[in-house]
Parts: sequence; structure tokens; C-alpha cells
Amino acid sequence: MIIINGVVHPMDAPVIDRGYVAFEQGKITAVGAMEGFVPSPGEQVLDAAGGHVLPGFVDAHCHLGLFGNALGFEGDDGNESTSPCTPQLRAVDGINPLDRCFEEARQAGVTTVLTGPGSANPIAGQMAVLKTNGRWVDEMVLKAPAAMKFALGENPKTVYNERKETPITRMATAALIREQLDKAVEYRDRQDKAQEDPDRDMPDYDPALEALLPVVAGTLPVHFHAHRADDIATAVRLSKEYGLRYVIVHGTEGHLIADLLAREGAAVITGPCLNDRCKPELAGMTLANPALLARAGVEVAICTDHPETPIQHLPLCAAMAVRGGMEPEQALAAITLHAARIAGVDRRVGSLTPGKDADVVVTDGYPLDWSSRVKAVFLDGERVD
Repeated sequence: MIIINGVVHPMDAPVIDRGYVAFEQGKITAVGAMEGFVPSPGEQVLDAAGGHVLPGFVDAHCHLGLFGNALGFEGDDGNESTSPCTPQLRAVDGINPLDRCFEEARQAGVTTVLTGPGSANPIAGQMAVLKTNGRWVDEMVLKAPAAMKFALGENPKTVYNERKETPITRMATAALIREQLDKAVEYRDRQDKAQEDPDRDMPDYDPALEALLPVVAGTLPVHFHAHRADDIATAVRLSKEYGLRYVIVHGTEGHLIADLLAREGAAVITGPCLNDRCKPELAGMTLANPALLARAGVEVAICTDHPETPIQHLPLCAAMAVRGGMEPEQALAAITLHAARIAGVDRRVGSLTPGKDADVVVTDGYPLDWSSRVKAVFLDGERVD
């Protein structure tokens, strides 16, 4: 399959004003300029007719498949708010791939998502990266677990205040996280000593602590839900204390400390932006947040936080970042290559690079222009729109 005569955005190379993208057996095989290029006889060809050709869009933070479309409690499987620390929960066990929003994602060119538990709990569980095409979640997974979800700020406070349980303060939220991480470190050390000394007993199996072992080992990243600048600082503080790999999710007040986040080497997944200031910790929300973070040198992705913003509006969220001052190609990178890198799957998706998965979107105009439309979507080389 070859897509010809398009404005090609490889995302890891300069834009090609008139180019082609070739793929076969689910992988990209070639990307280049049209000048002097002639498709092989019998080759299946799609003429982009001056439209734009991009890698499939990547939503680096959402809850797709865990909060059922047009359903109430019966379809809400994103928050196990009966216990504040549930690291043993796995998103793949709650995702419904037949939710209609997966189809809406594909139609909008969103081919990969990082989805997982909500933010009711200080430690909520394990997130997963999925392709958006399929009926059997196990066959859609790119990476699971992909991250451990932690949450700071208002959400845990509100949920557990209503239950009259801990935590009801930011101090208690951080303390609970420390307690679990300390227990995981102790559990790991006891396992190590038992392996070294046959006279020592292995600790009793603990599924929650087992799930945290790759977190304290620094091999499984932590995605911290944090809006306020002080909550972001707590996320960084906890990460330094325990040597965690971390990403800030939402980072609503990140623009207030953008230089400090750049200094710390923090990555930020911003959004959602298409909502109001519905709670106090969103008071500092501004469309300029992604632009100000990027200018400071922070790697930025843009998310929908579906269902907060419906997932098909991911390109619109990127366009709103441009309205806030972000460079257009930076905004595209925030829903392609940078999003894939932050999600840990950039070896497979996020750019039109030979050898990567043939997840390709064709639009009839500039993709961040709201009047443009998606003409075709390919996922692993198969047309899915």
C-alpha cells in the first residue's frame, strides 16, 4: 500500500511538502518525496490529493473502555474507591473494547491510547497502552503494565472525606503513598535476603506489594495525577525519595513552575482543556499551559482524559494548544511522537518511520484545522475508518 501526493509529517524528520508513505505487512517500509517516485505496477495506491499524511494520533492519558459510554454505575469500572491503595488492579481486566468510543477514536485518527484507572485513590492501579482496533483486549495491548497510576490533590481528598476515611488531606495522601512504597521496599529486601539465605523464610505473598516492586525498582513509571503546583512538587519530591520514574499528568499549574519542571527533567501530559474550572484546583487553568511548558524545555503530551473530553476531540485539544501559543508542529508532536515516547511505545508508534507500525492518518486539510476532515485511517496497515 502506498499513499501518494500528501503533505507528509514524519514527526521525526522535516515535513515533506509532496510525498508518499509506503507500508506492507503492517509495517512502514518507506517515506519520501514524490519527485521521481513512481509506484510499482499493481501497487495499491491511495491519492492524498494534497491532503496531509501523519502517524496515528496517540492519547497519552485517558480512561477509554473503563467508563462506559452512555452508562452509569454499571459501566463505570475506573475507580475502586473502597480502598485508597490498590496497585494490584490491572486496567486490562476492566476495559471493554466494544465500547462505541473505540470506534469514535479510530474515526478521528486516534490509533493508540494509554488508558487506566481514575484518580479516586492515591494509588489506583496499572495502566495499559492499547491500539484502538479490536474485540479482544489481550490482542490490542502494546504494553501492560505501562505505568502505575498515583493521584494527589482534591480527588482522593474528596472521595475519602465523603467516606469519612483516610486520606482527607494532602499530607495523608502523600503519607499513604510513602507507606506503601516503604512496604514494597521492605518486601523486596526480605525476598532478596531469603533468596540469599536458605534459612530465611520468604515473606508471605502480597499482590499489592508485588505490583509495586517494578515501581520501586524504577522499571515501571508512575503517572502522577496532579493539578496544583504544590501537588506537582509533591510528585517530584516522592519520586526523588524513592528513585521513581515519573510523569506528571494534567499539570494544570505547570506553567507557574515550568522552569523548575524543566530543571527536574519532568515530562507533562497536559489536559483536558475543553472543560470549565469545575473544581478549585483548576483555578489556574489556561490554554497557554502546553506552550509555556514546551518553551521552557519540558517534553509535553496533550490528552483528552476521556471521557472528560470525548476522545475523538484529541486533535481539537492540540489545536487549542496552538490557540494558546504552541507551535503547530509541536502540538502535533504532543499527540504523536512525544505522546508515544512518554507512554513508552515510541519504538512502535508515534512517527512515520520505516519499521514502525503502519498506523497512518490522512486528512483533507491541515490536521489541526477544525474544518479539515479525516479521509482515511490505517491501523497496523489495515484500513479501519
